[in-house]
Order: sequence, then structure tokens, then C-alpha cells
Amino acid sequence: MSVEVEEEVIALPEALEQARASAAESNLPYAGGVRPPVAWDLVQKGQAVLVDVRSGEERKFVGHVPCSQHVAWATGTALTRNPRFVRELEAKVAKDGGKDAVVLLLCRSGKRSALAAEAAAKAGFTNVFNVLEGFEGEIDAQQHRGGSDGWRFHRLPWVQD
Repeated sequence: MSVEVEEEVIALPEALEQARASAAESNLPYAGGVRPPVAWDLVQKGQAVLVDVRSGEERKFVGHVPCSQHVAWATGTALTRNPRFVRELEAKVAKDGGKDAVVLLLCRSGKRSALAAEAAAKAGFTNVFNVLEGFEGEIDAQQHRGGSDGWRFHRLPWVQD
């Protein structure tokens, strides 16, 4: 007698299913991207873990999202790539489901977090998403950030040490 065991398929919130579909259409190498207000909503509902991939210096001097985890994609002022990023990420989200956890990665503008999401997906993370716009947003014509997009632009919670 054989017993078949069905794998539990975790249903993602609709916003993440939409992000995944959009990512598939765009051939992104990771699950997709969500805007900061969507990310905050998912975190508040306990449906995702927010991981800040900026350097420790950025978090300290620019600010960070309360309750976010921290795993630096790159470190120091030269932003030297962290070779332990994937291992550290896995350790941070182990209690939340490990490589199957719903993880939202946040950086300054959404570029480094996209690279981090790609690395995580290549390492077997199945539900890793990029927070589009990042914490500070894209740089504008006056060489300023935060004037038209980003976590702080949307007036979402953040603190500074």
C-alpha cells in the first residue's frame, strides 16, 4: 500500500500573485516586485518578512523600517559585496519558512535589492520579492532622492538611530 503525501502549496496574497505574474511576463529571475505601500501592508498583516539589504551605515544614518530584518547585500562605504549574503538571509528567515518564506527585500532605490533577490532566487528562495522604489527613491534632476517615490516619500513608518 502506498500513501501519497500532497505538498502543501502556500497561497500568496493577491498582490504577490500579481507581482509574480508580472515578473514572469518580464522574465525576471526572481518572484517579482511590489511598491512600498503594498510591502508595508503585507508586513503589517504578517504575510511577509521585510529584509533591509542596505549597509549598516545606511540604516544607522539614513533610517530604517521598524521591525525589518537586516542582511547587508554590500558593506562599507565602498559597498563591497557580502559573500555570505544568502547564508545570512537564510538564517534570518529560518523561523519564517526558510527558503519558502515570503521575503521582501529593500534597499535605497530598488536596484541592489533586485540583485539580492536574483541571488536569493538562484540559491533556491521561492518567494523573494523586491521592494520597488527602495527606501529613499530614485535620484531626480536636482540630485535629490525622495521627491517622487520611495518608502519615505509614501510616508510609511521609519525610524532613525
